Amino acid sequence: MAVKDLAIKRAKSERGFTLVESLITTVALVIITLGALSYQYHAARHSRIAKAQIIAARTAQLLLEDWKSTGGSLNYDPSILELGFTGPLQIPSLWSEGQGVGVGSPLNNGVYTITVDGLPMTVILNWRDVDTDVEVKVTLRELTVTVGFGEPGQEGLVGDSSMSVLVNLPPIVMATYVRVDATSG
Repeated sequence: MAVKDLAIKRAKSERGFTLVESLITTVALVIITLGALSYQYHAARHSRIAKAQIIAARTAQLLLEDWKSTGGSLNYDPSILELGFTGPLQIPSLWSEGQGVGVGSPLNNGVYTITVDGLPMTVILNWRDVDTDVEVKVTLRELTVTVGFGEPGQEGLVGDSSMSVLVNLPPIVMATYVRVDATSG
């Protein structure tokens, strides 16, 4: 009888998976696959955001350093750099309401645009005189560069769908100070 029971157990174990076992395995594989795809989607999305922010920060830094090298000149025009800046364009309502508030007057009363690596950006340059020493005729001027994503009038929309994640990103804002005296500025 022991041999007969052993033969029955062997026959049951060789029979394969049941339908329930197969369904459970399939569901587990689907859940794992969806989790991996979701992770991949979010990783790619955050990578695009980081790339755009790096491009905008480098653009802002370039403009800030170049403008500072002119002594904070109120005649500064980034389009003369021949790097693709266009403008100055009229400031759109989106930029005049909220963005740039409290950072001074817009330079040339306009904004500039540039596209770097397929990423359209809008740039506004602001300045304000923070303090003046009348005796030595020196003024401390704050220079601010704001780089937003998209072009003026797009209300924050960005060109192609691969960069559509940038719609609600805040602009990159950088500032520095420059000494303007009677001889240089």
